[in-house]
Amino acid sequence: MNRLTTPFGSYELTRFPEDPRDRLRAWDAADEYLLRHLDSGTGERGPVDLAGAGQITILGDRWGALTTALAAYHPTQITDSYLSRAGTAANLDRAGIGTAKSTVRLLTTQDPPPERIDVLLVRVPKSLALLEDQLYRLAPHVHAGTVIVGTGMVKEIHTSTLSLFEKILGPTRTSLAEKKARLIFCTPGATTAARSEGEDPWPVTYKLDQEAGSGAGLTAVNHAGIFCADRLDVGTRFFLQSIPTNTNGARVVDLGCGNGIVGTAVAVADPRAEIVFTDESYQAVASAKATFRANVHRERERADFLVGDGVAMLDPGSVDLILCNPPFHSHQATTDATALRMFAQSRKALRTHGELWVVANRHMGYHTHLRRLFGNSEVVASEPKFVVLRAVKQDRPRGTRPM
Repeated sequence: MNRLTTPFGSYELTRFPEDPRDRLRAWDAADEYLLRHLDSGTGERGPVDLAGAGQITILGDRWGALTTALAAYHPTQITDSYLSRAGTAANLDRAGIGTAKSTVRLLTTQDPPPERIDVLLVRVPKSLALLEDQLYRLAPHVHAGTVIVGTGMVKEIHTSTLSLFEKILGPTRTSLAEKKARLIFCTPGATTAARSEGEDPWPVTYKLDQEAGSGAGLTAVNHAGIFCADRLDVGTRFFLQSIPTNTNGARVVDLGCGNGIVGTAVAVADPRAEIVFTDESYQAVASAKATFRANVHRERERADFLVGDGVAMLDPGSVDLILCNPPFHSHQATTDATALRMFAQSRKALRTHGELWVVANRHMGYHTHLRRLFGNSEVVASEPKFVVLRAVKQDRPRGTRPM
């Protein structure tokens, strides 16, 4: 566990779920830079009077470092990530703050934002589309006196990033870099709200072509922030060539569902199937729900849409088939930790003889992890970049463990 020392206090912070083997911190130099600026004005502008500032909104706080440090000022956090939201709650509890409504509000990117925002702090997300969508959503709630400060590592802030602030909110400039981090200063105009209403291009809707396997002809609906949000990504396209669709009414999970096109393809092919869409992204689950409803037209929708940590919320032994295109990034960091957690959760959720199907970049070497966990791993399909793997949950003599 690492300790963040700020002008507002010192806090022990971890990512979520907490893993003692994880060496990645729950904050970085960009968070530290913003907190220093808010206290002393480091970075070209004077300090912000947070005590008398009014409503403070924090967009995109990754693990709650900003929200925890500023909890005394009753901020509202907005995030697309269930894990970030849970991490924030855990870090607040660890600091003895809690998430009482009178102290800190934790909202998602799908929730209505605060009616009036007096200070807007933006942790620049990896997805430019998500930034665009959220700035459009928040713009009607800022005013000419709103203090707007963004933060990010230098590699995360591009000309296109600044252009969005300028276009949607108002004149924008950046600070000097410190420890490879930079601040963004934006001054909203009196007409910001009027200019922004009705201009948000998200969500995006498109139809899959005939080369999309079992997804051919289906309509995809993508909210901002989904991987390859304006088109079908090549990994999912390859996966759709191979997934089993004649499931005989099975309970099927689209794990890390994104826009939900994989689970929807199964639902269209087998109306008896019960589909569970799950993702840690609120934007993704909203997309999956919209995609499903755009393609599945029947009185009884056998589908659930869950935001959470993989399939941890499902009962053990309750699933027949899990289909998964796992991420291999956590914000800017490349890691297989999320995928491996998904695989372990999947084995627990599957019934005996249930199957986990995974599509992944070949270089990730997931077949080794699946063989160790399930005792087996089969290559279903492969091409130079991607591979589809299948693992089956088997009976084991009592007392044995996965290899």
